[in-house]
Amino acid sequence: MPERESIDYSKDRKKVAEIYKRVLAKQISIKNALIIFPKDSEDITIDASFHALCHLEADEDIRAKDVEYAKEQDEYIKYIMSVLEKGEALPENIIKSYIPYHPYSLISGTNTIKNAIKGLKRFLNC
Repeated sequence: MPERESIDYSKDRKKVAEIYKRVLAKQISIKNALIIFPKDSEDITIDASFHALCHLEADEDIRAKDVEYAKEQDEYIKYIMSVLEKGEALPENIIKSYIPYHPYSLISGTNTIKNAIKGLKRFLNC
């Protein structure tokens, strides 16, 4: 795998920040956001960002019942978005927090609804 520092992932990271903005503004659903995620990136920051949105979707019931939890999770998502807006890599602790649960990428190589659903099913069955 190529070294992260030698490849410029800033364009994809900024694109993901825009996707996060649209989700937070409720302009698009999380499911639609996951479908339009950059698919060809090998950036572990992009992968961790994808997992963060998956977790946001999975916590929908908890968020509806616990306003404080929802606020805290929104702040976490906003933090990730602020890092991505600068084109920077997420801190290692955030990236590492997803590895035990998702040792492989859920982002498919092709941008189709079928593959997005397949990836989400894998995520939910983990």
